[in-house]
Amino acid sequence: MTTQQWRTESDSLGEVQVPADALWGAQTQRSVQNFAIGKQRFPMAFIRAFALVKKAAALSNYELRKLDKERSHLIGEACDEIMAGKLDEHFPLSVWQTGSGTQTNMNLNEVIANRGNELAGGKRGDNSPLHPNDHVNMSQSSNDVFPTVMHVVTAELLDRQLFPAASDMLGTLDRKSVEFSSLLKSGRTHMMDATPITLGQEFQAFHDHILYAYQQLKDVQPEVQRLAIGGSAVGTGLNTHPDWAGCVARQISALTNRKFRPAENHFTALAGHDVLVDLHGRLNLLATSLFKMANDLRMMNSGPRCGLAEVQMPANEPGSSIMPGKVNPTQAEALTMVCLKVMSNYHAVSMAGSQGHFQLNVYKPLIIHQLMDSICLLSDAMNSFCRHCLDELRANESQLAHYVERSLMLVTALSPVIGYDQAARVAKHADENNTSLREAALALELLSAEEFDRHVDPTRMLAPQPDE
Repeated sequence: MTTQQWRTESDSLGEVQVPADALWGAQTQRSVQNFAIGKQRFPMAFIRAFALVKKAAALSNYELRKLDKERSHLIGEACDEIMAGKLDEHFPLSVWQTGSGTQTNMNLNEVIANRGNELAGGKRGDNSPLHPNDHVNMSQSSNDVFPTVMHVVTAELLDRQLFPAASDMLGTLDRKSVEFSSLLKSGRTHMMDATPITLGQEFQAFHDHILYAYQQLKDVQPEVQRLAIGGSAVGTGLNTHPDWAGCVARQISALTNRKFRPAENHFTALAGHDVLVDLHGRLNLLATSLFKMANDLRMMNSGPRCGLAEVQMPANEPGSSIMPGKVNPTQAEALTMVCLKVMSNYHAVSMAGSQGHFQLNVYKPLIIHQLMDSICLLSDAMNSFCRHCLDELRANESQLAHYVERSLMLVTALSPVIGYDQAARVAKHADENNTSLREAALALELLSAEEFDRHVDPTRMLAPQPDE
């Protein structure tokens, strides 16, 4: 058993004992001690995006002649190591900390400074040649750099995870709508039998629900790529160069291959997070569409003998520890649970977004934590649902045909011919006597067999028809 070794670092409040093997410094250590709340940590994607922004800031400070070449290079090297995943263990802070994210900003500043000083031949805690505040945090405030990272990582997750997952699902649904285009089935409204549709039309509706949400998310993306950097502490840009905001945005754009721009109003960018609240609202819309689709499909899959049994989901695993041979719609259950989690995240983001008191919203860590959670969960769940359910989902053609044949709502085609009231008599007679609609119409002497067959054709009930 080894004994923990410590070194002494200091900040504006005095000396702090820091683990000797830690790259962080005094302010990070205070946060470790003061915020032992929960197990949630910022995902490494967020930390790496933070390092990218710090590198862009160092490059910009060098370009604007505020930072010398050596220090800029050392900061960049340390940031590259963070982005490569080499220093992951040095970011221990809880999400549940100061609402501005100052402690995580200082965690980055301290790790970058200490690692840069090591690369220069110095020691951890020396603050030379790099000081965490004077050099790594130059021209920045937590109040503008933290929300900048929030937007950078969100843009990355949308591009790399959510949009590809949604695009794949849309492609799968489109293929299924074509595959099922000729399969008639009974429509349902109020959970009751309705006039016929095709299974392909149903899948096209699923596709278009999700396409609408996807397009809404795409539409807000340019606003996500507007950055708070340059606002400094309260939005005025105090202690920054006049070209600072534009320069950092250009550097971030170059490092990410995405087009970032400074926020139009830095006061707004610090005091509120309307764009991210709006974005999560659109994620919520996607979740509602996915929930509807998954719920419909698991009801259509119900059975195999005592349910609707209109479609058959692939059997991925046994469904019961006690009932042999049982198979459950597990992918639909997982997707709908994710959707509910996203909906609950949206409530938290909405409430947090309302907390922009005066010049600063101090719920930033909560907003980005929930937002990243929602994007990653939806992306993974859509990928899983496509791969393990939609791709191999099959139609039960005989069952679909059976329901269409048995549906009393085919009688709707007779309303223009014999009137609503008489058509209702036909449906009621068929239901009470357990006969077909054709038999009921003949028994009531309302139509001849030839007339019934001419008017009641399910294939002609799928779209508007010209008058005969």
